[in-house]
Amino acid sequence: MSDEIDFDEILGKYHSDPYEYVDICAEHTGKIHFLVEEGSTVQAVSGEWNHIPGTPLFEITRERNPKKITAITNGVVSSLHSELEGRFVEAGEKLMVIRHPLKKKEIIECILKEVLYVFPAPERAKYFFSLDVQSRIEKKGARAVSVKPGDEIIIMSLMKRDTPVYYNGEKGVIHSVYFQPGVSVDQGAPLIGVCPSDRLPLIQKIITRVKADWDKNEEHSV
Repeated sequence: MSDEIDFDEILGKYHSDPYEYVDICAEHTGKIHFLVEEGSTVQAVSGEWNHIPGTPLFEITRERNPKKITAITNGVVSSLHSELEGRFVEAGEKLMVIRHPLKKKEIIECILKEVLYVFPAPERAKYFFSLDVQSRIEKKGARAVSVKPGDEIIIMSLMKRDTPVYYNGEKGVIHSVYFQPGVSVDQGAPLIGVCPSDRLPLIQKIITRVKADWDKNEEHSV
């Protein structure tokens, strides 16, 4: 990974289109009934204890068992496959796209994903840190935890079975954690972002530049 990054180009991209486009797909086979329209504003789960569910997006019925699927992110429904209304769909079929407005912190994370070593989920499952890693994170924070290839850092919970997941990326510290313990993660989605020690100054440079640039633009927009 080169330390030369065209900050102006990257930041220009996010200034012109400061959104993340989130595909919403069918979790399993079933008959679809949409509960939103194109252009609808949706909210993610909220509340102090995440007790307020997100906006209902659609209902999927399999074997006469309807299940409502709610939004996992806030934003606007930018496209909707309305032709699928009332039809039977396969698992994984794209139903709609939510245009999520990125906050400064999220933009930093998006840029960092291009610089960090991102360790992906091997399968769609629920994930937890191993007891040893979780203990170290609770004591000193994730960025004080070093990992190297072969370390057992994460437990994958699938079909009521827990399987250790061994890290196979670059040696470094856990800089970013992208999953929530016990919440299902899609196959290939990022679990953690690891930063080799010699790349830490570059990471700090990215964070400082984005914060300064965004704060300046927010002042101009007031």
